[in-house]
Amino acid sequence: MSEQLPVIIVLAPLFGALVVGLAGPKDHRVCFPAVLASLLVSFCAAIAVAWHVHTNGVINYFVGGWESPRGIGIQIRIDQLNALVLIVIGVVSVLVSIFSIRPVGDGRAGKTPQFYTLYCLLCVGLFGMTVTGDAFNLFVLVEVSSLTSYALIAMGNRPRGTLAAFNYILMGTVGASFYLLGVGYIYLSTGALNMEQIHSIIAMPEVAQSNSIKVAFIFILVGVWTKMAFFPLHGWLPNAYSYCPASTSCLLAPLMTKVSVYVMIRVILSIFGAEWVFGHTGWSNLVVWLGVIAIMAGSILALAQRELKKMLCYLIVAEVGYMVGGAWLADEGNWGLTGAVFHILGDSLMTLSVFLVASIFAKKIKATRLEDLEGLFKRMPLVMAGFVTAALALIGVPPTCGFYSKFYLIRGAMDSGHWEYVIALILSSLVNAVLFFRIFEIAYFGNKPAASHGHDEAKQGGEDDLTLSGQGAPFTFLFPLLTSAALIVILGIYNGEVVEFIRIVTAPK
Repeated sequence: MSEQLPVIIVLAPLFGALVVGLAGPKDHRVCFPAVLASLLVSFCAAIAVAWHVHTNGVINYFVGGWESPRGIGIQIRIDQLNALVLIVIGVVSVLVSIFSIRPVGDGRAGKTPQFYTLYCLLCVGLFGMTVTGDAFNLFVLVEVSSLTSYALIAMGNRPRGTLAAFNYILMGTVGASFYLLGVGYIYLSTGALNMEQIHSIIAMPEVAQSNSIKVAFIFILVGVWTKMAFFPLHGWLPNAYSYCPASTSCLLAPLMTKVSVYVMIRVILSIFGAEWVFGHTGWSNLVVWLGVIAIMAGSILALAQRELKKMLCYLIVAEVGYMVGGAWLADEGNWGLTGAVFHILGDSLMTLSVFLVASIFAKKIKATRLEDLEGLFKRMPLVMAGFVTAALALIGVPPTCGFYSKFYLIRGAMDSGHWEYVIALILSSLVNAVLFFRIFEIAYFGNKPAASHGHDEAKQGGEDDLTLSGQGAPFTFLFPLLTSAALIVILGIYNGEVVEFIRIVTAPK
């Protein structure tokens, strides 16, 4: 059974979606247990696979046992890089599923089977994008996650949620088309779709100099950048994540952009090869400068926002700039790439925490704007404790993981001589400090009681039995939030071990 764990990671939520889709409409009580059980299976399988990679090395799994010498079989490849990403996807998806439990009397309860079916299929796409070793299957799984994202976003605030989903569809289709064109050029040039085979063929001098390979790389890069909302291709993201259902934003915001950044890194390392990308293209300096622009633009746009979720969305745009710029630093020690991978892990947890808090504010006290947050330290001390932890991590305060990811990114930038990136990272951290300490000031020193901003939904939604006395939020809200906040600190404390694991793949060969 253990040798089947790589495919179980992907299949478990697929079967969860099947169970929910068939049994959920008849009895809504089936939905959450089926979803939670399937995601826990994937999470446990991801941990077991990561341990196997740590002790025995890379896993190559061929679906159906069909290992074709021409690379036609569907390959799942798990190494030190995606093993960690799998665990993060498992953690976030399980915690958000707990947060998503809908109380009796919720007006949206009629759509519960549809929501959870899409939720599981989104997780299938995210897990599949991470483990696949085939360039075309990567496109298919990207579209699985995108299509489910469109539907989940459209279930939100109408008409704004529907319009945001439509804009996302347009941008997502453009991005997918670019990626698919790139894969087509690769297939024409190499005759292969398996990532390892493509890499070995591109390493040949006569192929490496081919213009079609460079065109393929440009198309793939633009497609992936569109999917990750890399500035200025970010226009779809703020409205999509602000006006979708709370549980949807808590899953999409931490994972979609970060997994897309992982895809970019996987394309660089496994398809084209770092030596070809940084040696033959000569685009490193340009992309780092694009990352700097993204960092500063996202930070400045966040400063201009009065809605909490919109502010957090623009911070995501800046964080994408961190990771893209770091991955392209091309320093000799590869600290930039290491920091980018570590930031994928840390930022997933940080973004999860702040979006959970923003969703709790919106659900419990109808607070969506910064001025609505007065008095929250007194009303929701545990929620604010989780928020403070995540905010300090986004600023870059030790011992949180946010400090160490920025440390590795800055180290890589200094080694490569990209001081503009160092300055952008520091300025962005200062902007984060301004943004979050402004919220702390409003929530701590504000005189207006938070309860006046809206009615407590616990009384309307039947959550009284789950509410922790004096905390203003049910256990199903507090458990995911406090768990993610604790993981932010734990990942920071044990950053050395995690980075050592990452560098097996990213360190210069």
